[in-house]
Amino acid sequence: MNRIIVLVALLVFLALTACGGSGDGGSQSGTDRPARAVESYLNAKVQGDQNGIRSGLCSAMEADLERELHAFETVSNATIENMSCASDDPSSQAETTVRCSGEIVALYGTEETNFPLTSYRAVSEDGEWKWCGESE
Repeated sequence: MNRIIVLVALLVFLALTACGGSGDGGSQSGTDRPARAVESYLNAKVQGDQNGIRSGLCSAMEADLERELHAFETVSNATIENMSCASDDPSSQAETTVRCSGEIVALYGTEETNFPLTSYRAVSEDGEWKWCGESE
């Protein structure tokens, strides 16, 4: 049991340090709230943080909640490496595109798989920025 606790703590630590450890979620600017929201959501998703996923998901994506909650259940050691996100318009009041670099690395059995981060849609709902899927 102690090994599991240590492993979980290590995974959380790795996920947080992969974001740059800057205290603002790894975003290039502490004032880029859309980018911070996307980074927070991606971290919650990789960590399997159901509350973080629920609170970070926009209302238009609520129908996909179950898929988002279980996205990384079948992998192990999922981490985000070298994440850096910035929004196209950090001063937007409603919607913007957040472009992220870095990747999610996870083990499927014994095979390491890399998922490059991409561009995401972020929307402001009730004064909070939310992740709203990949941007087209």
